[in-house]
Amino acid sequence: MNAQTAAAKAAAVSPELILLREDVGSIAILTLNRPAARNSLSEALLEALGDAFTAIAHESSVRAVVLAANGPAFSAGHDLKELNARRSDPDRGRAYFKHIMGLCSGVMQQIVTLPQPVIASVASTATAAGCQLVASCDLAVASSAAKFATPGVNIGLFCSTPMVALSRNVPRKAAMEMLLTGEPIPAEEALRIGLVNRVVTPGKERAEALKFAEKIAAKSTLTVKIGKEAFYRQAEMPLAEAYKYASEVMVENMLARDAEEGISAFIEKRDPTWQDR
Repeated sequence: MNAQTAAAKAAAVSPELILLREDVGSIAILTLNRPAARNSLSEALLEALGDAFTAIAHESSVRAVVLAANGPAFSAGHDLKELNARRSDPDRGRAYFKHIMGLCSGVMQQIVTLPQPVIASVASTATAAGCQLVASCDLAVASSAAKFATPGVNIGLFCSTPMVALSRNVPRKAAMEMLLTGEPIPAEEALRIGLVNRVVTPGKERAEALKFAEKIAAKSTLTVKIGKEAFYRQAEMPLAEAYKYASEVMVENMLARDAEEGISAFIEKRDPTWQDR
């Protein structure tokens, strides 16, 4: 589905676009815009996110992405009303549930594989797949008013897919506590366990996320792309394999033009001029 088709579908669902995009210099800001539905991840919103990330992946002018949300919640997770409506299907919704879980998992993986870093700007509550969305981002800034939860256990639906991103970002026992109790944790606790990078005064989270994005945008995009990809790949490898792989990455990176320029600039005590190659 192309961007125009996604926009048309979004417009058919709501009089307003459900995903907004604003470019600030070399930073793309994507804003979830289903405030009345607490930015629940409907099929249409997941498709819109997927299309946006597909487009951004091929835009060399975009050097970082900020993911934000309008309304009283960052995201309440899956659209349970939309899912429950399919229980009347002949297969009780099995095919549709499989489609949505696959679609959502694909979007989360798009964030990880996107060449540009993605920074979540969380003003309020992020629950279930909404918490998964935050955990999938490379960095996250939260308002001190924000809360995070994986409360599926409370309604008989364990947060199994959110568990994947959560367990890769916080210590196991912290993840299990969130998953087994379903209790929300405040922003300061999310900071302590590593789910977010910064906690700021309410209303300042987007500006802080943009600061992160601007710092990253000033680097060589080639170097950032190499580093982001290598980070996630080595994290899944045994220690010896990870070092072998990372060493190979370093060798190839050393041969890049920007590494030669950056090292020369450091030695010569001047600012580097990146060419992203």
